[in-house]
Amino acid sequence: MQKFVGTGVALVTPFNEDLSVDFDALRKLVNYNIENGTNYLVINGTTGESATITKEEKLEIIKVVAEENKGRLPLVLGVGGNNTQVVIDELTSLDLNDIDAILSVAPYYSKPTQEGFYQHYKAISLASPKPIILYNVPGRTAKNMEPATTLRLARDFENIIAVKEAGNNQQQYYELLKDKSEDFLVISGDDDLALGVVLAGGAGVISVIGQALPKEFSKMIQLGLEGKAKEAYDIHYKLMDVVNYIFEENNPAGIKAVLLKLGLCLDEVRLPLVKASEELQTKISDFIDNL
Repeated sequence: MQKFVGTGVALVTPFNEDLSVDFDALRKLVNYNIENGTNYLVINGTTGESATITKEEKLEIIKVVAEENKGRLPLVLGVGGNNTQVVIDELTSLDLNDIDAILSVAPYYSKPTQEGFYQHYKAISLASPKPIILYNVPGRTAKNMEPATTLRLARDFENIIAVKEAGNNQQQYYELLKDKSEDFLVISGDDDLALGVVLAGGAGVISVIGQALPKEFSKMIQLGLEGKAKEAYDIHYKLMDVVNYIFEENNPAGIKAVLLKLGLCLDEVRLPLVKASEELQTKISDFIDNL
């Protein structure tokens, strides 16, 4: 699964001022990432505001990204939820011809036991026509999927190929990396920890900031994969402030403020999210000016 080693980016869904999807900006963002070193694209993740995208919009977003991508980069599609049967129904009804893997978030709100996590993903694995990347993000789901559960799933189901681990927990990364099989990928979902994870044996990152600064961020990850820690950390320290800024209020309002500054899309978000505050926008703007 070399195609998911390196820097993946969790694409935002750009909106027009009337909050309709801005497909022209989406095309621009896809090309900007392809031309600047991103290794794969993730559609309809949290950063894409999947919670407030309609089914019809989702289908159109997949179509537009696939058309613009023209097979140049692997595509990962977010298909997850806390109703296992609904996730399976979506997986089996979608046209996944252009999709290389599924990113499926751990069930949120319901707070299942570890056995509940296991059975949820088992059911999805048995139904999925595509490889699956597990997504553990306890800050959003209210429950941590423990390394033992992740590794049990990896052992038991061949099409579960990776985990996007986003618990912002260095120790949990180490436990996954220590005990995983050689071909199972541990992908960082934490931009701030990504380099350390890669240097410890991780496969890379699914990044938020990466889509705005793909050249710098993907170079940092590549240096990390090559074990060139000093050169990689030079870039890490250069980007550290902006990584903190984009998560200061909410995601994706922060990253959309960066993309606005770079002229890639507007900073519109759908309620209940609101745009970055003026204070945060100023910090982001100053950072980009000085980069």
